[in-house]
Amino acid sequence: MTAPLKTIESSGDLTGIMQVLGRNAKVAAHTLALASSEAKNAALKGMAGAIRARKAEIIAANKEDLAEARKANLSAAMLDRLTLDEARVQAMADGIEVIGALPDPVGTVMESWVRPNGMTIERVRVPLGVIGIIYESRPNVTADAGALALKAGNAAILRGGSDSLRTSRAIHAAMAEGLRAAGLPEDAIQLVPTRDRAAVGEMLTGLNNTIDVIVPRGGKGLVARVQAEARVPVFAHLEGVCHVFIDKAADLEMARKIVLNAKMRRTGVCGAAETLLVDRAAASKQLKPLIEMLIGAGCEVRGDKTVQAADRRVKPATEEDWSTEYLDAIITAKVVDDVDAAIAHIERYGSHHTDAIVTDDSNTAEKFLREVDSAIVLHNASTQFADGGEFGFGAEIGIATGRMHARGPVGVEQLTSFKYRVRGTGQIRP
Repeated sequence: MTAPLKTIESSGDLTGIMQVLGRNAKVAAHTLALASSEAKNAALKGMAGAIRARKAEIIAANKEDLAEARKANLSAAMLDRLTLDEARVQAMADGIEVIGALPDPVGTVMESWVRPNGMTIERVRVPLGVIGIIYESRPNVTADAGALALKAGNAAILRGGSDSLRTSRAIHAAMAEGLRAAGLPEDAIQLVPTRDRAAVGEMLTGLNNTIDVIVPRGGKGLVARVQAEARVPVFAHLEGVCHVFIDKAADLEMARKIVLNAKMRRTGVCGAAETLLVDRAAASKQLKPLIEMLIGAGCEVRGDKTVQAADRRVKPATEEDWSTEYLDAIITAKVVDDVDAAIAHIERYGSHHTDAIVTDDSNTAEKFLREVDSAIVLHNASTQFADGGEFGFGAEIGIATGRMHARGPVGVEQLTSFKYRVRGTGQIRP
């Protein structure tokens, strides 16, 4: 008989802790796969209400995490990701309610057809099972990931960043309250109860075949480790080396608004622009105003020789800069010959995350949208729209940059698989 988790936790047996989490999640996943939409939605509604009710408790826990993070000299970008205030807590609760209002993907018939022998075949959405989510800093992922997994009928094992453990625990307590109120198992959403980094390694083993998929959400180092060591399928969420290309047919005022928002709205998010590309034919009119605007907003600009000539405050860009995700008030800038050169630069240095073009030329825009091989490609809009909430998904577990199963914002539909239901009338195969 399995020892209770609290007993194992106090014993310091990390492997035991993780194995219990896996077994509990597997049992909960079976229950969730058969749970009604009404029960799941009631749990989500209860979670949102509990988060609002526990707002002061969550913010107090977050202040403790922030104080410790400052002592550890975390970067400004990481502190921004870690920080929760009243507005962000409210946004978490609102996001959970949006997820609750989405159509339930489980049981949806994706396609149906009748074979010549009279058999009817349906492709039907089903949950993935148990999802392990490994993330850094952002405590709001605790709410987003748990809620999305639940809506799609999955159990979740959450391993948040060690710097946000207090905050994540406070959020998780609110989510457990919502599950209890709806009569669903609390083990549907479990939080790894330790800062020990070895817990990540345990999850990557699959916890004795109880985890069905791993979703890493964090820096390049975390994602690389997960991809190298995981023994279960992985939804890859790589870094966001995002670009904004200003075409020769771009409106200057629109370009200014989009570039400023794409870089400076929140520099610590994966959809923040890291490179500005300007069409050579537009450089005489567009380049200097854009660079002056960015520097005036407190952004450091690192550029090629043409960009340096436009403003002496621009620092020279190194080869490494072009492929760097700064997550800070730093941007690289380059003048390129045309849209083809911009696309080639993005292909060479980008991370296939999110890239944008600003232009009034619809043909150029369509070429960019068609040829840039990124999960999200935008025309005349900020890269900061790379967000599941902005796509109408309520929230996201992350932005998948791979090509298998899920790509772009991973919402409830992407957290399902499918099976085939075949109905016959006694057919046998000759």
